Amino acid sequence: MLAKRIQPMVFQARRLYVELMFQVMGRALQAVSEVDAEVQQEARVLPVGFLFEMMVMPDGARLIVEHTGNGRFHYHGQSAPRPVDLSIQFKHIAHAFLVLSFQEKTSVAFANDRMLVDGDISQAVRMTRVLNRLESFILPKLVAKRAVKEYPPNLHLPEKLISAARIYLNVVTQFVETVRT
Repeated sequence: MLAKRIQPMVFQARRLYVELMFQVMGRALQAVSEVDAEVQQEARVLPVGFLFEMMVMPDGARLIVEHTGNGRFHYHGQSAPRPVDLSIQFKHIAHAFLVLSFQEKTSVAFANDRMLVDGDISQAVRMTRVLNRLESFILPKLVAKRAVKEYPPNLHLPEKLISAARIYLNVVTQFVETVRT
């Protein structure tokens, strides 16, 4: 009986967590593209105007970023200015929660058929590498190793700390600017 009462609260908590994480990740993708040369190099291959979406099916939380050129991303929030070029879709909020709470790697979730890719697979792999690089910067190494397929061997503590600080400062600035408007 108690479990039936708690279950909706757990679902709601997961949904709120996923929504918040998508907001943070979207802003962090924009920030890391301004900070890290490797992310810029990965993104430069994408066409200018390329729209990437990560979402929970069918109409759940989402993040949308656009490649604006020179390896830079712009976060659009939950609404796309036009149809997206690539969509990575979690089949259920519980699957998104597993990945976004770093209990399961994105590659493992994909292998376990917890997500779909709608668009060019090579672009999805590229965006996954960008997301892995971002997570390597902003998460403690112990957590990042659980979240990404392979932790970058050339990412040393001083670079990680400086980049993480710049990314978090940019994310906080974006949140503050959103609140002001």
